Amino acid sequence: MVRDVTGASPLGIIRRLFFKGYEKVMRIPPVRVLYPEPQIVHGFKMMKVLPSILGLVALLFAASSFAAGDADAGATKVAVCAACHGQEGVSASALYPNLAGQSENYLYKQLQDIKSGDRAVLEMTGMLAASSDQDLEDIAAYYASLEHAVMGSQKIADEAYALSEEDFLALGEKVFRGGNLQTGVAACTGCHAPSGMGNDPAAYPVIAGQHTDYIVKQLKNFQNNLRTNDGEGRLMRGVASPMSDLEIRAVANYLSGLH
Repeated sequence: MVRDVTGASPLGIIRRLFFKGYEKVMRIPPVRVLYPEPQIVHGFKMMKVLPSILGLVALLFAASSFAAGDADAGATKVAVCAACHGQEGVSASALYPNLAGQSENYLYKQLQDIKSGDRAVLEMTGMLAASSDQDLEDIAAYYASLEHAVMGSQKIADEAYALSEEDFLALGEKVFRGGNLQTGVAACTGCHAPSGMGNDPAAYPVIAGQHTDYIVKQLKNFQNNLRTNDGEGRLMRGVASPMSDLEIRAVANYLSGLH
């Protein structure tokens, strides 16, 4: 697919690059991007990467911040959010995600997607209808400015798989850092960093310290195509698809205590 985004803002360029697959950026000649079938390399499913795309990715990391939100203004626009996400962006219920310290660009994209309907969140139906893009940017900036919270891993043994508490935690770390070569599960660290703190310019979210049950829910939603706002490349759906229920629960538990 080739689209012309010449003259787009830096933030728009990045969002199109990572979420829409548009590949003509900053007056660069058109780049034709192909999405071939995955290849098996040493037991891992790998996608061919075009050299031109690597060059575009380099632009991403050479850039500084593309966020345009005002955290102070955002603080005045989040009163209704506190009911589910807490006064300081730390939710008391695992049904709702912690937002404190989350990637600003990720939050902005999710707010946009929820408002447009690209991401269905029943509890937020209609809540953002009257919010402008600037409102959403300000809200994202506010939550990103707050101190990141860590929920903590739980001491859980899995009797069905005869795993001790230590083995269950070790499995979660193994999946997070190395994936599963045999089944093609990709390591989480490639996008979310070894610290689990994500990549804000790319809008990859902070996952360290998040509620275990919330992580489980999102991975299963991606796995079952109930959440589809991961772009035309189906990045998260591709990651979650080969994961077993045990791997999902183990990595979610590990991530809750990662800090």
